[in-house]
Amino acid sequence: MMNQIAYLDNAATTQLDPKVLESMIPYMGEYYGNPSSIYSLGRQSRLAIESARKQVAEMLGVKATSIYFTSGGTESNNTAILSSINELGCTHIITSPIEHHAVLHTIEHYCKQKQLSCSLVKLNTMGEVDLLDLENQLIAYTKQGHKCLVSLMHANNEIGVLLEIEAVGIIARNHGAIFHSDCVQTIGHYPINLIDYGVHFASASGHKFHGPKGTGILYVSDGTKFGALIHGGSQERKKRAGTENVHGIIGFTQALALAMDNFSPDHSHIKSLNKRMRFGLEKLSKDISFNSTEMSLYTVLSVNFPAGTNTDLMLALMDNKGICASGGSACSSGEDEGSHVITALKKNLPGATIRFSFSKMTSEKDIDFTLESISSMLSPQFVS
Repeated sequence: MMNQIAYLDNAATTQLDPKVLESMIPYMGEYYGNPSSIYSLGRQSRLAIESARKQVAEMLGVKATSIYFTSGGTESNNTAILSSINELGCTHIITSPIEHHAVLHTIEHYCKQKQLSCSLVKLNTMGEVDLLDLENQLIAYTKQGHKCLVSLMHANNEIGVLLEIEAVGIIARNHGAIFHSDCVQTIGHYPINLIDYGVHFASASGHKFHGPKGTGILYVSDGTKFGALIHGGSQERKKRAGTENVHGIIGFTQALALAMDNFSPDHSHIKSLNKRMRFGLEKLSKDISFNSTEMSLYTVLSVNFPAGTNTDLMLALMDNKGICASGGSACSSGEDEGSHVITALKKNLPGATIRFSFSKMTSEKDIDFTLESISSMLSPQFVS
């Protein structure tokens, strides 16, 4: 049995906040009615959902009618992309090579199925989007008669690079393009006004900010047509069939409320942990470098270790000590090709690349224990 667990993989998932669980319990027991039922028990559940929808919308600066509850970021991304094609008539998609596979694989699938075209925007070595290239592509494909979908994530889940999202929104609008952004790593981590961003679609997932797994939202801007991905009943205004996950919706909303209410102290705490980890690693070796800058998503630190280190071996050694980290997206674990994000940066790194990610529940003790453990892993017997 491990004496200590240092959980540093919060970009993959976060621990459920006890206050979130407390808010969910009544809707797992006492208030168990089906929200589609017309009797009082069902009406209680319906009222709870609509109250939650209004609360989420207010926190994101949008209308309640623009918020749809889903099972998470993957479903929301799939719905947005398919709707952009089917309902909004997009025939060309511009994305980046470092998007989450929930976006890249979905785009690849529908481009093949529906014979659409797709292109990748240029990135610099830090993964930042070349806005001039984006605009030039939009001009070129629009002239060819295409209606374009731009799908770019707000913050990358592996390296933390942030998109100039408002600028992209303006560029997309100027060229009549639909703009979808995977905001899974930023909603719940920043105060956000989606109206300011100019997005037509935005996705979020509750388990990234101490909410329950299997919960999320899709934001659809006012007046934007979209269709159902899941068919059946008339739930979510006929856009997302299936009996609503009432306790999950309550948990998502409570988690977002806690995140926004406590943003300032939580942000300061997490940012200080990120810096502590960065400075500690720099002291261990001058050959350690970073894929994340101090301007990146504050919850993520992507680290390149010296030549001779191996990602899988380092992760196994850390796991043996009770340290939880990752070599990239948790959704990609077990795939042979490694991180598609690191590959896209074309840095030809000689050693291991590991992502550490932090939350309000991470402590300085976790950081110091991890640094001490990594120090022993960089000794000659573990470096080929």
